[in-house]
Amino acid sequence: MAMPPENHLNRRNFLAKTALGAAAVGAAVSQGRSAIAAEEGKAEKHSFKLKYAPHFNMFKASAGDDPVDQLKWAADRGFTAWEDNRMMTREVAEQERIAKAMSDLGMSMGVFVVTGNAGATEPTFTVKNEDIWKGVLDEITAGIEVAKRVNATWMTVVPGAYDLKLDWNYQTANCIELLKRCSEILEPHGLVMVLEPLNHHANHPTMFLHESPQSYQICRAVGSPACKTLFDIYHQQITEGNLIPNIEMCWEEIGYFQVGDNPGRKEPGTGEINFRNVFKYIHERSTKEGRDFIIGMEHGNSMKGTEGEEAVVQAYVAADKF
Repeated sequence: MAMPPENHLNRRNFLAKTALGAAAVGAAVSQGRSAIAAEEGKAEKHSFKLKYAPHFNMFKASAGDDPVDQLKWAADRGFTAWEDNRMMTREVAEQERIAKAMSDLGMSMGVFVVTGNAGATEPTFTVKNEDIWKGVLDEITAGIEVAKRVNATWMTVVPGAYDLKLDWNYQTANCIELLKRCSEILEPHGLVMVLEPLNHHANHPTMFLHESPQSYQICRAVGSPACKTLFDIYHQQITEGNLIPNIEMCWEEIGYFQVGDNPGRKEPGTGEINFRNVFKYIHERSTKEGRDFIIGMEHGNSMKGTEGEEAVVQAYVAADKF
């Protein structure tokens, strides 16, 4: 029997609405699954090719205030190293607690600052003053115990301000002499001070050491395995650019890397530096030669909160895809 026209239309409308409803439910389920997958992807433990080293409070919103909880959170995301510029100033009990947590997590300790004021205006390394130099040597000596306590190999040294009244070459000779004395203290312990060139243009206009070729020259003159260069990609992009060729030229005297994009000094991908290519070069050459670099994440987060912290993780996931 033929269905009346109005009933036929009602049936068609009912079927259409049912189909739309089913489609909406299906889409909602699909979106829900996608959201869950995305959330699970955020919590994924990544297998990074290089030892990227965060620092305390970089993941504070996600992990909380406790330093050990921050270490655990970072390890859960795949980070295998850590650095802490302030380690020298921490209480011994706190140093030991951090060291134990890192050992339990299988994380390597990166740099801590042993001597040098990046904002200094009075010369230290560049002017031959035995009283000032004694203070530097005392700091180097004190750093040995801290390094042993936290299982560190590398200690950052900033050679301080330049002298406006003294020829640059005399300042270089003075710096080399003091670094040789520092090396004599460190060598028996297998420890390495890494000299950090700091840019004049954006952050540290008074610093004597500011170029990677300059640091290379000084390290060659010191001639010690205890004296190498900290090649901070952020600073050297500002000072000289030409990153991979300069890394290649300085390679034998580089002991450690730090990163930060430019402009802004935030995570990779927020500025102009092609970190994927830079990291690829470091990885390929270091793997070939059996060297094991730590890449210190000495930068801020481009966004606040957990969202910003997740952006940092994903920035390294992306830069590590080479």
